[in-house]
Amino acid sequence: MAPLISDQERVFINKIVYRFESISRCDVVVFWYPLDRTKSFIKRVVGLPGETVEVRQGVVYVDGRALDEPYLLPQYVDTSNFGPVRVPPDQFFVMGDHRDSSNDSRVFGSVPASYIYGKAVFAYWPMDHFGSLSVSAAPLK
Repeated sequence: MAPLISDQERVFINKIVYRFESISRCDVVVFWYPLDRTKSFIKRVVGLPGETVEVRQGVVYVDGRALDEPYLLPQYVDTSNFGPVRVPPDQFFVMGDHRDSSNDSRVFGSVPASYIYGKAVFAYWPMDHFGSLSVSAAPLK
């Protein structure tokens, strides 16, 4: 999830938030890796259940509308194409912010809601990275 989260960085994970609110677009979620449930992954939600996700020349489209992603840095954009794919009911399409090297839903498919066990809320170590990881939901253009 570089540059938002670096290797060896420590983050606080809210494990009860999704008992009280829904998973939203742009949430940074922690989940069991669908191809090996002994591993945890952390990615950003870009597609919600029932939506169609497509990537054209690095731009993510949800139901045909471009997703505004101010958190992406230009040097990490992957200009390849993907999809379109429809997100199954009760699943989420996730992508890393370092798109040109991210192992995400473009590789392993959508993530079942039951695999998502928390929301990354803020970084606490190293101290110079201390701060919130939340971003307002990105609007569709």
